[in-house]
Amino acid sequence: MNIQHLHTTARFSEATIHQGIVYLAGQLASHLDGNIEQQTHETLAIIDQLLAETGSHKSHILSCTIYLNDIQQDYAAFNLIWDEWLREVKAPPRTCIQAGLYRPDVLIEISIIAAQIE
Repeated sequence: MNIQHLHTTARFSEATIHQGIVYLAGQLASHLDGNIEQQTHETLAIIDQLLAETGSHKSHILSCTIYLNDIQQDYAAFNLIWDEWLREVKAPPRTCIQAGLYRPDVLIEISIIAAQIE
């Protein structure tokens, strides 16, 4: 059984690959001084990078969980950016929930499960 971990620290790995499935840890923006639009763009760019590094692509997403700090305030703005990001691919199954994230300035976190490109 071959399990590959990428960008591993003592606490977690950014990605794990097993039997052609990519599991991304919850991703969030590095620059937390921005609004939901800025944080969403940066988070999706990080996801694009990790998917490419693991041999996958947003067109191969199997499942996505989106955590918003304030779903009432940020859901519509997030969806505009999400829809644009997915413009050229079929939208994957997703769950979007409000969650108390680990810091108040973290507005969004996204975790992804995807298939590797064959």
